[in-house]
Amino acid sequence: MLSIRDIRYSIGGQLLFDGASAEVPAGHKVGLVGPNGAGKTTLFRLIRGELALEGGEISLPARARIGGVAQEVPAGPETLLATVLAADTERAGLMAEAESATDAHRIAEVQTRLADIGAWSAEARAASILAGLGFDAAAQARPCADFSGGWRMRVALAGVLFAEPDLLLLDEPTNYLDLEGALWLESYLARYPHTVIVISHDRGLLNRAVGAILHLDQRKLTFYQGPYDQFARQRRERAAQTEAERRKQETQRAHLQSFVDRFRAQATKARQAQSRLKMLERMEPIAGAVRERSVRFAFPAPEALSPPILALDGGAVGYGGAPVLRRLNLRIDQDDRIALLGRNGEGKSTLSKLLAGKLPLIEGRMTRATKLRVGYFAQHQVEELVPEDTPLQHLLRARPGETPAKLRARLAGFGLMAEQAEVPVAKLSGGQKARLSLLLATLDAPHLLILDEPTNHLDIESREALVEALADYAGAVIVVSHDFHLLGLTADRLWLVQSGTVTTYEGTLEDYRAELLSGGAPAKPAEKPAAAAPATAPRDRRKMLRDEVRRCEARLEKLEEMRVKLDARLADPALYTPSMLGQAKAYQMKRAELTEGLKLAENLWLKAQERLEAAGG
Repeated sequence: MLSIRDIRYSIGGQLLFDGASAEVPAGHKVGLVGPNGAGKTTLFRLIRGELALEGGEISLPARARIGGVAQEVPAGPETLLATVLAADTERAGLMAEAESATDAHRIAEVQTRLADIGAWSAEARAASILAGLGFDAAAQARPCADFSGGWRMRVALAGVLFAEPDLLLLDEPTNYLDLEGALWLESYLARYPHTVIVISHDRGLLNRAVGAILHLDQRKLTFYQGPYDQFARQRRERAAQTEAERRKQETQRAHLQSFVDRFRAQATKARQAQSRLKMLERMEPIAGAVRERSVRFAFPAPEALSPPILALDGGAVGYGGAPVLRRLNLRIDQDDRIALLGRNGEGKSTLSKLLAGKLPLIEGRMTRATKLRVGYFAQHQVEELVPEDTPLQHLLRARPGETPAKLRARLAGFGLMAEQAEVPVAKLSGGQKARLSLLLATLDAPHLLILDEPTNHLDIESREALVEALADYAGAVIVVSHDFHLLGLTADRLWLVQSGTVTTYEGTLEDYRAELLSGGAPAKPAEKPAAAAPATAPRDRRKMLRDEVRRCEARLEKLEEMRVKLDARLADPALYTPSMLGQAKAYQMKRAELTEGLKLAENLWLKAQERLEAAGG
């Protein structure tokens, strides 16, 4: 068990922990969440003993091993497999001793211990972990120095998973993983035999891989049983209850104060007034729930273009040698929401660069709408921001004719407020840099927005804001992401990048997830024999109708999600104060419009379903 008792710690005069306490039972998988800057990474350093507490105590069972991904990633001549095997220092030491020991009694002890820790199956286990993180057998035999920093981070992660410490501390482990690696890690952590604490903004991981949430907020720690969605619901209910109690107390205080004010000067009522005054003094004020700053993204709306806005006919693309992708026959309309699926290295980023105009066609033809504007966001663009320049300076270069006030308003629309507008980019958090890059990518109101891993470094609130912005966005969206939650709420079409080409994936995201976790290659469902359904429509038409049904279902899901969020806002008692009545009325009108929209969407879905059934499914 990890025990945190009444700890206190500050950095540069800022108090991060003040009387914080929590107990993490042995073997639990726990997600550590909280606002950016609250001190989550600092807590990990305190647990590891890298920082000294100012007060309180953190304790673990004697001889418990703590592990986490090292800041210095491996970059030497050792192979990936050898590097991972070396991460289990006990095994490595015993294997070396087994080679040199001469005392028979010690040799027996070493061999017994090696058998106890499964040393002889270790190579297969290390290879399996590396494969799950995207390294095939050939890659595992190559030296670490051959790989980029992001890939070496995966090797470091593989090493700590292989070592199996008693307490595994992971800080944003999916940031360097693709969708396949992230799904594999979720499954692996759920089966991990010891205690895990993971800092993550990946809602899918926090719902599927952990069974408890440790919430850091207002310098305190609170332990919640259950995955993230259950935690969020409990927290909303607790906040609503606290707010109701606070309002009840305010009413009571006002009543008592009114009596005191009216009768304090009257001799016959003086004693009662004094009694009520003492009651007021003894009444402990109930603090209202602290409202975290809401993050919103404001994407400018592009004008409508005639479909298709982009089409590929027999296209091929590569980097100078043999094409990475060929036989590309694709069409994009302005209302498309497309997720790119496929294992790492199959060409998802290559396709993104082609569509964004960053790579030329080698073969075939690309047709683009005359006025088509494309916005492109990729992780490397975040890293290419000028470190010494401020967000305001970056925006001024892109919009030299606009006033500083308008530029600041644009920044505020992406959660970069006055205090960040003139801070050098080097001093911004990863999430703030990502929001600045998103702003620059959408500045020209693109008709097609291509997002390659947009959620890295974004916190949960920013990810939800991105989902809402994309739902309202009037352009086409193509997204590559390891965030399964984002893909599920954003995409209504799935393209599979595999075997050197791109095809429509006819299953669902859950089908794709199941195929990856089962170890099978994603495959298209088998076609029905023509003889079994002689009256069916041609296959292309059935495919088109299935796509239409999926789009209708996705639209219904988005509208229902909006309805739930709107109902939560309408249930907030604070909305019905005199100063907020105008806002309440606007929400009620939007709720009525949303209800009508849901009815219309349901009718469209029913009709689409009927057409599909009539065509033979």
